[in-house]
Amino acid sequence: MLERKKLRITGRVQGVGFRPAMVRWAQQCGCSGKVWNDTWGVVLEIQGVTAAIDAFLSGLQGEGCPPMARIQQIQQQDVPVAEGEGDFLIETSDATGTALAQVTADLALCPDCLQEMRDAGDFRYQYPFINCTHCGPRYSIVKTVPYDRPNTTMSVFAMCQRCAEQYGEVTDRRFHAQPVACPTCGPHAWLTDAQGQVLHDESAAAIAAAAQLLHQGKIVAIKGVGGFHLAVDATQEDAVLRLRQRKRRDAKPFAVMAASLEVIRRQAQVEPWAEQVLTSAEAPIVLLPQREGSSLAPSVAQGVNRFGFMLCYAPLHVLLFDQGPQLLVMTSANLSDEPLICENDKALDRLGEVADAFLMHDRDIYRQVDDSIVHGIEKLPVVLRRARGWVPTPIYLEGHEGPDVLAVGADLKNTFCLAKQGRLICSEHMGDLADAEAYRHYRQSIDHLRQLFEVEPEVVVCDLHPGYFSTQYAQSLGIENLLQVQHHWAHVAACMVEHQLTGPVIGLVADGTGYGTDGAVWGGECLVADLNGFERVGHLDYFSLPGGDQASREAIRPLLGLLTQTYDGLELNEWQWLLEPLEPDMQKQSIILAQLQANLNCIQTSSLGRVFDAVASLCGVGRVNGFDAQLPMALEALTLNEPISSYDFQWREDSDGTLRLDWRPMLRQIIGQRRAQVDPRQMATAFHCTWVEVWSDVARRIREKRHINQVVLSGGVFCNQFLLSHLIERLRAMQFEVNFHQQIPSNDGGISVGQAAIACRS
Repeated sequence: MLERKKLRITGRVQGVGFRPAMVRWAQQCGCSGKVWNDTWGVVLEIQGVTAAIDAFLSGLQGEGCPPMARIQQIQQQDVPVAEGEGDFLIETSDATGTALAQVTADLALCPDCLQEMRDAGDFRYQYPFINCTHCGPRYSIVKTVPYDRPNTTMSVFAMCQRCAEQYGEVTDRRFHAQPVACPTCGPHAWLTDAQGQVLHDESAAAIAAAAQLLHQGKIVAIKGVGGFHLAVDATQEDAVLRLRQRKRRDAKPFAVMAASLEVIRRQAQVEPWAEQVLTSAEAPIVLLPQREGSSLAPSVAQGVNRFGFMLCYAPLHVLLFDQGPQLLVMTSANLSDEPLICENDKALDRLGEVADAFLMHDRDIYRQVDDSIVHGIEKLPVVLRRARGWVPTPIYLEGHEGPDVLAVGADLKNTFCLAKQGRLICSEHMGDLADAEAYRHYRQSIDHLRQLFEVEPEVVVCDLHPGYFSTQYAQSLGIENLLQVQHHWAHVAACMVEHQLTGPVIGLVADGTGYGTDGAVWGGECLVADLNGFERVGHLDYFSLPGGDQASREAIRPLLGLLTQTYDGLELNEWQWLLEPLEPDMQKQSIILAQLQANLNCIQTSSLGRVFDAVASLCGVGRVNGFDAQLPMALEALTLNEPISSYDFQWREDSDGTLRLDWRPMLRQIIGQRRAQVDPRQMATAFHCTWVEVWSDVARRIREKRHINQVVLSGGVFCNQFLLSHLIERLRAMQFEVNFHQQIPSNDGGISVGQAAIACRS
């Protein structure tokens, strides 16, 4: 007896060869029917005898599913049998209705396309834009949903006969592969000089010439999948220094692209989890411990103990490395903290004095997308920057069918997030909104993503900080339902929604800055929270922070704030043995001390990030944060492999039951060791171990009072691998259920997700 079922399938089912896979699977199971894309995902009608239908359904998420698809939900209903139907067909996409289809992230070159590209007998031999349903650009080229070629930047390239035949052949893996192209009909690459004069207008010659320039120590701007990179030979110190000077990036580590996994193994320690992530379709930058004897130029990354490596993820990269390079710095093509550049003309205009040559192509990038960054915790990959490969994969919030929400995020490491019918769609990394170009890009990106997913916000949610550009933007929209969410609560909420927790939880949050409900700058917090509210149950004792934003850059400022609160009647002359190496200018020291004594341009803070800055300077790793968290990263790099005894600390309880951490015993011990010239590595390790003790101790105290066993760890300080790993180990030994970020960054890149989750529950 024939039966017919209609299935609505949501998840990552567009841009991954799902419809052609359904055709092949239906034919294998002996079923007829049809399948089409719509604005929700994929719809199919399947018809056959009961046994055939059962076989089709049982393998739908297994052998019948294409490798890059991720099914989120299947809705099923019985429909009338279609008389006389004999085939299973792909129907025209339905572009009507609400846009809820998941847009697939950009995917790295797959092994099948790599093999074809290196096959001299294949008509796509050495073609730098080869792709199929398993790989290639997606999010960076799509303009609207459903994901069909006319809705992408590939619409300007008419398929030749051979590509069209593959596109229409159900047994071919390019069946309905939207960016399909070849040298005859698709994009091509060329090489120009810094003035835009074409040096080579044929792809193979352009790539070969670019490789030769890199070998000569030149800087080449290379257009990839999500934007331009600036590239130099990572083994040539002079070339790397020249790039730093021209790019105006004095200290921040550069990422390195390698020719193969074997090349990376010679430079760094690659554990199994790291190998899996490096070779994954997401192909992010992975932070790895450097090996002794590495051939990397010293200036690639200084003051850190981990280096960022990635493998080639675009066919153009592979062809470039086939010409001889083994290790190339591949850093975002911009100046300072400006947005990534993706347009050819803009690259020449903005980078003409940075790059010596430009390797360009004519496949337009509709959305620039940076490389994602990952490191390892508990042998698991943890995302530090969520961009290419992950964005715009949604986070699902169970049970939310409320109004559309726009969460505008924080100002540093900004992302924004859209909430629509149970889907939280977080943007790619936007950067620092204090930069005018970054802020302009931020506003444009919000408009683009709103249009792509047809989001009309009825609720806008922002941070409490009145000075944030993101807060001011939210207020400027004039939407009546404006919700302001405390920064550290948003951190906790982001981790909760990632792990589908309902709460209450013990939230341990540590970062550099977050505006508190009392007007102070918070940053070392213990919260009891769920998505409906939070209570601040513990925090670091406040200290004075002089100089506003300068205090996050110059370590002398938080250090003097800590010292004046620890030692009464501080006299600068008595402390020059300590202070002069950190700030040789006695007059500046005096001005800062006068600020503290008069409480002029000072704020009260519980920021653990600023304590890390101060202790890093005491350990001799530097005086200034040239980039965000430079000093804390250098301090972590000093730590020994194993924990050692911690410093003293004391929790005090206020009349309302709030716990306050007295950090002064710890500081006195550090100062004593500094005077005694104790090995800075021991001091750095003991300092980290102290915070393992601090956080585990306060969690124990709160559990005894509140009977809560779920712990959430969030905030930028928990990007510290040593601290997070040892704290997780300690808390688990105490029988806590420990939750930490894996898919959403624990730094401010996750704030917008927490804001959106809270708004959806309000």
